[in-house]
Amino acid sequence: MRTIAAKYIVPITSEPIRNGYIKINDKGTITELGEYNGKEEAEFYDGAICPGFTNAHCHVELSHMKGLFKEATGMSGFIDQINALRLTVGEEERIKAIEREMDSMYEQGIDAMGDISNCDESFKAKSGSSMYTRSYIELFGTDPKEVEKIIAGGNELKKKAENFNIDASLTPHSCYTTSSKLIARSAEEGLKEGFISYHNQESSQEEELLINGTGALADNYRGRNLPLPPITGKSALFYFIDCLKAFSSIPINGKILLVHNTATNEESIDYALSSLKEPFWTICPLSNIFIHRSLPPLDLMRRKGIEICIGTDSLSSNKVLSIVEEMKCLQNNFSDLEMPEILKWATLNGAKALGKENRFGSFEIGKAPGIVLIENIKENMQLTSDSFSRRLR
Repeated sequence: MRTIAAKYIVPITSEPIRNGYIKINDKGTITELGEYNGKEEAEFYDGAICPGFTNAHCHVELSHMKGLFKEATGMSGFIDQINALRLTVGEEERIKAIEREMDSMYEQGIDAMGDISNCDESFKAKSGSSMYTRSYIELFGTDPKEVEKIIAGGNELKKKAENFNIDASLTPHSCYTTSSKLIARSAEEGLKEGFISYHNQESSQEEELLINGTGALADNYRGRNLPLPPITGKSALFYFIDCLKAFSSIPINGKILLVHNTATNEESIDYALSSLKEPFWTICPLSNIFIHRSLPPLDLMRRKGIEICIGTDSLSSNKVLSIVEEMKCLQNNFSDLEMPEILKWATLNGAKALGKENRFGSFEIGKAPGIVLIENIKENMQLTSDSFSRRLR
């Protein structure tokens, strides 16, 4: 049995406890929590203790790209860099980078992760990690004639993941890399497992492409002789949901992660809320700044009461894979955000999106969510530039 006390205990499902404690057994399961009266011996930490984080969106297999990308290129320039740099190092070096970042994320307190897989290079590291991972087998393809071939290849990769005891499901990538038929088929397959993760309204270039067929992303695709998605006159999220209607009635069942949402708007959010049974809105603020120098409309998203999650994206579009650094970015750009709200996004909401809220995401008796200390915080629980996280259990 272990008793851990701190200046703040943040249970997530209830208000922070000033000078609180939690008690865990040898398996890390919470047996008690409350205010610490000092009568019982405890480990005391001068910071905030919270449940393990959930990194709701990552591309850990791109970890070898750290430091290679130019910033502020927009989506068109970013795609060009991905195509040019993805295989610039050998497989052994790529796998070592994955292992390094998996270990680092776990030590910083990430207990669960929704990760994108385009190949099997991350599977061994995930299988050996103490971190829970769900792999979204991401599919691309703009030729409708190749849909069933692409689905078959995705299912082969999914079987490889499952052979490593990794939860996995197929998912479409985005409106501009995936034909409408492939969006529908891959989403249909993924939702049989109950989970998909979709890059949504990541940039104004994506919106301009779908609404008008113009802009840098449209020019990029035309320059590479690639087909454009249908010009709908509507936001990209409308197009995605309408593709899903090809196989499902409304509301569409399953946990659907809409990732990035940098260019989302109220009309799109309302359409999603009326069409999807369990939408989750994952934001990756440092990545959005890295590529687009922009952030999602968080004031609108919060006003709509949607479930927001936090992801790190990849080291091709980020300098670190750190939930605390993402939290700092949010706090620095949205002055009215307080730590308890951001921590809910970084823990419980992500755990719900992965279907693992019974174990992760909050301090509740009977759960074993991991225990993380955030150090160097202000008296009002605000983060500082020196704040960092480390795992206690």
